[in-house]
Amino acid sequence: MTLDPPGARHVSSRLMRESLVDKNLLARTESQVSAILPDANVIQIGGRSIMDRGRSALLPLLDEIVANQPQHQMIIGVGAGVRSRHILSIGLDLGLPTGALAALCAKDSAQNAYMVSCLLAKHGFVYLEAPFVVQLLPAMLAAARGAVFNGIPPYSLWEHPPSVGKLPPNGSDAGSYLVGEVFGARSIILLKDVDGLYTADPKTDSDAELIPEIRAGELIRRKLPTLPIEPSVLELLTRAKLARSIRIVNGLVPGNLSRALAGESVGTVIRE
Repeated sequence: MTLDPPGARHVSSRLMRESLVDKNLLARTESQVSAILPDANVIQIGGRSIMDRGRSALLPLLDEIVANQPQHQMIIGVGAGVRSRHILSIGLDLGLPTGALAALCAKDSAQNAYMVSCLLAKHGFVYLEAPFVVQLLPAMLAAARGAVFNGIPPYSLWEHPPSVGKLPPNGSDAGSYLVGEVFGARSIILLKDVDGLYTADPKTDSDAELIPEIRAGELIRRKLPTLPIEPSVLELLTRAKLARSIRIVNGLVPGNLSRALAGESVGTVIRE
């Protein structure tokens, strides 16, 4: 045992001598959380649902984003598309682990995000790699009210093992939600090729009914056979601190994004 030298001072901290895995301690860490960018809107462009359709789907949507630029700060997350499905198939056949598959999938998403940033460059949007989302995003929003990022969260080799199968559970839906949660975004809008959440897949079941609003916990309990978003987002929503809802919107319908940004009832809202 060593004695502190005379005059030594300690920095007082309630966590200094505590175990950071103690359940009682963890419960006591609940506190008010501040929103870093409360005026920003996170908009996710689906890879397969929007990007893979090419110019007929993407360019009108980007025009609508630009039209809303003067009124709304926008952070554009972009997802992976058909290329990632192909590389995942090869990776599965080769026996690659989930973390390696996640790293591969992120490459496709990054390519899509870079293409979107090129198309929006003349309007001041920039492409930010994951580290620079932390460092430069506030400056970019102050300068141009817009930035583009790779929607796949940068877990890479550290991706969480899925409960079923081997596919990475956290894609661009989860990554876009997490950006909105950590910055305390005004809204999180996921642009898909369906009008919202349905009781069944509307592409195969004509009796499927639109669900305009639902809580994440209830949706998890329903155990629907198919969802237009990643199930991991629902789990994240149940633990939300700042981003307490997401909205699923059909990005192929002109005006839907504008309506969602204006707070109008469009698509499906999923709340914590």
